[in-house]
Amino acid sequence: MSANPMRRRHAVPLASVYTHADIDGIAHLDSMPGEAPFVRGPFASMYTDKPWTIRQYAGYAQAADTNLAFRTALAEGAQGLSVAFDLPTQRGYDSDDPAARDDVGMTGVAIDTVEDMIRLFEGIALERVSVSMTMNGAVLPVLGALIVAAQERGIDPSQLRGTIQNDILKEFMVRNTGIFAPEPSLRIAADVASYLAQNVPRFNALSVSGYHFQEAGADAVLELALTMANARTYVETLVQRGMPANAACARMSFFFGVGTDFYVEIAKLRAARLLWSEIAARSGATSDKARALRMHCQTSGWSLTAQKPMNNVVRTTVEALAAIFGGTQSLHTNAYDEALALPSAQSARLARDTQLVLQHETGVCDVVDPWAGSYMMEALTAELASRARALLDEIDARGGVVDAIRSGWVRERIHESALHAQADIESGERVIVGVNRFVADDEPIASQRVDAAQIRMLQTRRIDQTKRTRDARRVSDALVALQQAARDGERNLLELTIECMRARATVGECTQALEAVWPRQSIDLPLSAGLYGARLSSDAQWQAACEAVAQAARQLGRAPRILLAKLGQDGHDRGIRVVAAALADAGFAVTTGAMFASAGQTCELAVAHGVDVIGISSLAGAHIELVAHLLDELRNRRARIPVVAGGNIDDASELALKARGVAGCFPTGASVCTIVIELASLAVRAAIKKPRHLMDAEV
Repeated sequence: MSANPMRRRHAVPLASVYTHADIDGIAHLDSMPGEAPFVRGPFASMYTDKPWTIRQYAGYAQAADTNLAFRTALAEGAQGLSVAFDLPTQRGYDSDDPAARDDVGMTGVAIDTVEDMIRLFEGIALERVSVSMTMNGAVLPVLGALIVAAQERGIDPSQLRGTIQNDILKEFMVRNTGIFAPEPSLRIAADVASYLAQNVPRFNALSVSGYHFQEAGADAVLELALTMANARTYVETLVQRGMPANAACARMSFFFGVGTDFYVEIAKLRAARLLWSEIAARSGATSDKARALRMHCQTSGWSLTAQKPMNNVVRTTVEALAAIFGGTQSLHTNAYDEALALPSAQSARLARDTQLVLQHETGVCDVVDPWAGSYMMEALTAELASRARALLDEIDARGGVVDAIRSGWVRERIHESALHAQADIESGERVIVGVNRFVADDEPIASQRVDAAQIRMLQTRRIDQTKRTRDARRVSDALVALQQAARDGERNLLELTIECMRARATVGECTQALEAVWPRQSIDLPLSAGLYGARLSSDAQWQAACEAVAQAARQLGRAPRILLAKLGQDGHDRGIRVVAAALADAGFAVTTGAMFASAGQTCELAVAHGVDVIGISSLAGAHIELVAHLLDELRNRRARIPVVAGGNIDDASELALKARGVAGCFPTGASVCTIVIELASLAVRAAIKKPRHLMDAEV
């Protein structure tokens, strides 16, 4: 019998049929929900007593805008809040900092001061509503601002409920919004956990994230292993500082991404509970609260397509159902238009209503762990856990997580997984409806745009007002005390940062005080060659792309040259590294800049390497302004180098970019082979048009 062309590649190969033999010897089969090892759920009654919490991740430019969105969401069925901060806030910059000017308010809410935090939660009962905050690098001032804002409203910190992500290790692996090196960053994370344990006991101090590994390209096994390795490291750090293992483990929650690989995603969440129960027990934890993994899930952002975006409604619903069958405690469902821009009010409402329909119309809340005992599901759960344990052993053999980060091993494993996934899409082995199969013209969808210049102006005025009315000496003394504690390690950094924020220091000022002791970490964009092309060596489209580059090289008398760069504060590097690897394997001479580059730095690097084309990757919405600055720099240098842009680019943005002089745009989901062919042609045209004296000068 021939193979089914609709079967996809899975993180763990699936059999066509499972029998009782597949579950022989599996130890957890007779376990019950709410009992160790908690495979069937952390609570005995699960959704039969209380459905999962609908917790939609949101943040819109200014605090007042986000406050309105939060209050609307609560009125329309949301049961908890999850704050999305803009990139400058996440990276510890104030909104008036030139390094962050184009990203202000673009991917979330800008928070610079306590006053911003007060506006963010005005009219919201913080003592009753659970608040999740996705904050890592600038966790000290942002969490400090929340605590001060609550206190000034008369709410004791002990009444606050929620979670601070505070998962700094994964920032060094994938998301790249960290600020300091791993060792001081771990100290900050531990200080946050210690302070919250004593003063804000209902607030989870760590939300260990697997979601961002999946978004960056990790398969389910790698996502599980890295998440557990990070969690284990945090427990070890806290126990070494004197926190009992039960308390350290109970302070943690987990955050997983859920993609379209339905069976595998359900099994992954069940396996996560099994693994954590084992890890917590080995760390010395004995209580059920410490050993029972509690999780938030978010449907996959990477699975969303810019092409035929209404199909994303179906993808998100299937992913949400997998999260529910996997036993999540809270859930965010993505909006269908997020591959294009910030979600519209309509798409955000539909995303929230998707969960309400599942809760109230389908009966999925009526049975605890309906997959228990399934030959397939139990075998798959055990297999995922076993493979994740093997990877954990490999991490240990490499000296642990921090050493694996420093060596680059973690980033390369994730990047390799991302390359394989993209090659499967490119070859058609992995079908994406509307992208590489069943493609048809689609009506454009109007997307929401943020006026970053306007938001930046308003935030700058607010910062100025705060600085004019505060006690400058009090602020200076508080910042000096924070800086001294960073040097000597004797006092809790969150406690001191709270006093800085109470004195009305800004997020950026607190970060700068720490930067004087711990310089800001630089992040490169390593280039991997040989993996992508090997995976597609027999693919006809890939062969055509390689021939196009070879033809360009013959015309130029050398390999075509390209610089791929990330401008601004966008830390996502999956797309740019995949494209860089493909271009290198196809025959381009590829230069990659560092993360968070300025327009001036990028222009200088392009000229120094004599490149034929510059490619800018942007997933954070600030591409028009950032690319405009680069074009200005090129004109000022009289460097005639065409610029192309790729990422989350809708039709309106593409028109705006091309009006400014951008030579080409490649929205999310564009074929890599098409990108290679078009860039090869562009490189030749650019070299032909470039005067010889400029070509010589730039080389």
